[in-house]
Amino acid sequence: MATEEHDRERRQVFGDDAEQYDTARPGYPDRLVEDVLDFAALPASVPAVEVGAGTGKATLAFAARGTPVTCVEPDARMARVLRSRCTGLPHVAVEVADFETWRPDRAYGLLYCAQAWHWVDPAVRWARARAVLRPGGAVALFWNHWDLEDLRLAERLTAVHARYGLAVPPYTILDPRPRPAGRGPRARQWREMEADGGFAGMEHRLYESAHERSPSGLIELLASFSGYRALPAALRDRLFRDVGRAVEQDGGSAGVRVTSSLFLARSRA
Repeated sequence: MATEEHDRERRQVFGDDAEQYDTARPGYPDRLVEDVLDFAALPASVPAVEVGAGTGKATLAFAARGTPVTCVEPDARMARVLRSRCTGLPHVAVEVADFETWRPDRAYGLLYCAQAWHWVDPAVRWARARAVLRPGGAVALFWNHWDLEDLRLAERLTAVHARYGLAVPPYTILDPRPRPAGRGPRARQWREMEADGGFAGMEHRLYESAHERSPSGLIELLASFSGYRALPAALRDRLFRDVGRAVEQDGGSAGVRVTSSLFLARSRA
């Protein structure tokens, strides 16, 4: 129970500065969004549901292609930014609710979740997915995983953390452990869907991209991760000051590789 409560608290920290999160986080590849919609093959009248929509980083990409979307977001602060981003999009509805207890009034042809499925209670998430989908409905779960292109800079920034007695937070851009992006059938998401027995036609796809971050841009990205948001503000500010200085001394920018990992499946008829 303590772990579940901790996870619930961690997933709520993103709303502490929802605008900052929206600015810092990159979106998702156009090809990924198109592949999801091709896989789902939604009839025009059948909507999609987005779980943990946040501030709309994925929502806008699907809505721009005309997909009717119901967004389920547990944090009212994130939902407030989401609604502002979706002004003028009548085919996007926003509901503030936990997916675990949300009760839809219709069946959906596509359930997608960007960067948030791991926050949904594992005891019920697959049963809830099956409950909201019509037979044959599609599931699309995707994440961005980041790495610094310059390993030497990554080592310097890790040393900055060590000076403050801090380990690099897990699943962040400096985490040296292998990313789960390429695991395919060995990934937890795949194995859980197989074990649930309610899904078929599973696929895994990867998308690669890269961009440059200024010192402040890299700090903004770090600040969007829950492991950094959970630090005491004064300590976090000192850490980020030294991170920025290290990037400045290393040429003034940091190359970031992004691997977008997509899991697809269909609910069994």
